[in-house]
Amino acid sequence: MKILVNICRVIVGVLFIFSGLVKAMDPHGLAYKMQEFFEVWATSVPSLASFMHWLSDYALPFAIIMITLEIVVGVGMLLGTWRNFFTWLILLLIIFFGFLTGYAALSGKIATCGCFGDCIPLTSIQSFIKDLILFVLILIVLFGRRYIVPVLTPAINVLLIIISIALVLFYQWYVMRHLPTVDCLPFKKGGNILQLRKMPADAVPDKMEYRFVYQKAGKKETFTVKDLPDSTWSFVSRQDILIEKGKNNQPPIKDFSLNTSSGNDTTEAVLSLDATYYLFFVKDVSNTDYWLDAFTQLYNYAKKNNRLVYIVTTNMKDANDFFNNRNNFNVPVFNLDATAFKTAARTNPELYLMHGPVIKDKWGWADIKDAVKK
Repeated sequence: MKILVNICRVIVGVLFIFSGLVKAMDPHGLAYKMQEFFEVWATSVPSLASFMHWLSDYALPFAIIMITLEIVVGVGMLLGTWRNFFTWLILLLIIFFGFLTGYAALSGKIATCGCFGDCIPLTSIQSFIKDLILFVLILIVLFGRRYIVPVLTPAINVLLIIISIALVLFYQWYVMRHLPTVDCLPFKKGGNILQLRKMPADAVPDKMEYRFVYQKAGKKETFTVKDLPDSTWSFVSRQDILIEKGKNNQPPIKDFSLNTSSGNDTTEAVLSLDATYYLFFVKDVSNTDYWLDAFTQLYNYAKKNNRLVYIVTTNMKDANDFFNNRNNFNVPVFNLDATAFKTAARTNPELYLMHGPVIKDKWGWADIKDAVKK
């Protein structure tokens, strides 16, 4: 029994640390996933809408805390220290995670749970099964915790836990200023955005069956495509029924459209330029103190080298007012869908060096000054 308990303890500890580290590379990714849950619950339970929206506003701090807690609990399990505290805490965490993944799997409203971030995407059902297995392993550890012996002295264990907290917080602070150390999203260096917006060549579409509801003389009937009624019937509704799920039938990059203030889609025109230029992604301009000087240097460098700078934002009115009315940069401003923006830019702001549709380089806001060297 002692060997089994300690094997389970090591497996659980390693998995929690690994899961936390993968998410720590991109805390914004977990925050966006939390917001997706909050939005679904706000829609499903209107009485909780205001509370869910409040939670959504603080998704990033919650994500940072959750990632830190996940790693520290894993470290505590490996060290074997404070066995009662850490075994009960990790049980509560896996119950919480199991509730989230179970809800996602059973409701069908959330496709992925973000358990291993964007680098190892798991479906909701896969995540739920993983949590059930971990739950069993944790129960073994909990009921056999008397067999857990601290690896090191109490003082060293405490010191290692403090160091773990400090390191994981510093790491998250670093990647939120710069960029994720491993880019697992479609907008990687060297990627061709126009090509990535297309459906994969080996895509297998969903097989659907369509049923139509028509009404005549107060009576409703359902028809298939092959037996539609004559014109004496009135159309009521259509039902789309999934017969067989397709495979690889979504483009890697979705909803990436650069729109002008008049609503014109200029994506093809901009990304087809046979030139080197910049895409400057900025979510909002409410606080510009920490990046305005770097952007000014970039703008002057681009102007000197005959390179265009395009602003990509989710708030066109404010961005256009800031860049072109108040600061006279005279740069084109494009609007991008908020969901696509979250995928394209993990820091606010973020800079792409482009040549045509190809991403030649990219920088987080703390490194924008380095772009003038390229």
